Amino acid sequence: MSKSPYHKDFKLGVLGGGQLGRMMQQEAVNLDIKLACLDPNENAPCAKLVPEFVTGSFNDEETVYNFGKNKDLITVEIEHVSIPALKRLQAEGVKVYPQPELLEIVQDKGLQKDFYRKNGIPTAEYRLIESKAELAEHVDFLPFAQKLRKGGYDGKGVQIIRSEADFEKAFDAPCVLEKFVPFEKELAVIAARNEKGETNGFPAVELEFNPEANLVELLFAPAEISEAIELEARKIAMQTIEAFGFVGILAVELFLNKDGEILVNEVAPRPHNSGHHTIEANVTSQYAQHLRCILGLPLGDPKLQIPAAMVNLLGEEGFTGPVRYEGLEEALAESGVYIHLYGKSDTKPFRKMGHVTITASTSEEARNLAHRIKDLIKVKSE
Repeated sequence: MSKSPYHKDFKLGVLGGGQLGRMMQQEAVNLDIKLACLDPNENAPCAKLVPEFVTGSFNDEETVYNFGKNKDLITVEIEHVSIPALKRLQAEGVKVYPQPELLEIVQDKGLQKDFYRKNGIPTAEYRLIESKAELAEHVDFLPFAQKLRKGGYDGKGVQIIRSEADFEKAFDAPCVLEKFVPFEKELAVIAARNEKGETNGFPAVELEFNPEANLVELLFAPAEISEAIELEARKIAMQTIEAFGFVGILAVELFLNKDGEILVNEVAPRPHNSGHHTIEANVTSQYAQHLRCILGLPLGDPKLQIPAAMVNLLGEEGFTGPVRYEGLEEALAESGVYIHLYGKSDTKPFRKMGHVTITASTSEEARNLAHRIKDLIKVKSE
């Protein structure tokens, strides 16, 4: 019989000790759940906050297996982890959520795309290649985004290929070629599913990306879309999580085409940038919801309570070294501004150092204040 999460000896292990784990820990404290984190960085954001912190690679099979074998439950805050270790642990009775066989699909963008096609989930047209040399066979498919099948995240592992002249900068590895989508907006819906198969979804949000780093820079909730588009986005997200049979929260990133069609771009099997605002703006935060899902607890209400925006605090270009923040006091003087710094001692260009949630009485006010905060707070080095 599995141990109750409220048993005094219950242990929840998290692969990864970054900012997502840090915010998960803050919710775990409310439930008196004790987290243990494994991370290769001894100074990771979770290092001094969780009851147990282990320095080691979450990609190494033996390291992950040894970390997990005395835990009751294992979850992740990053998907690039050792699947063989998680399968061994699962076979020996350790619960692993999200399930390793699903993480294995998500880790490989080619398998992801094939999964969507097989399950009737709308996604952009794509082709799979094994090497750079094969690009010459796909000139008819231009323009497209070339995505590494494995290892890419946060904008890394993506090249925009507009013409044959761009083939020179292409990746020489197994990749997905994804046909350019003439999208009007990028949206995201966080779907939740617990052990019992109960599901719900957070309201859709609208994302704006930094064009250089391809990272989320601004988020707006609710998204400026019609009720019909909102319902369709949430329907597709729920279709996706149900098709996977996923336990946990799944961030479903979407393209909204100019003709109103919604396509799944890709998914993240964990808390995600597109849900940071939920800490202040929703009845239940994405972190609390993830814990509820994997612990077998009733799902929380995902309703948005107040218009909100989120600003990612990214390291400024040209600055590397011990971090220095500018504009924090001025930002804190504004009503409805909530600053979250991740505890990273060093900055570098485009590194995620924190985020700011803004709440306001109207969406327009939240958007306007978000743009002011983005210009006000700067992440530099000493």
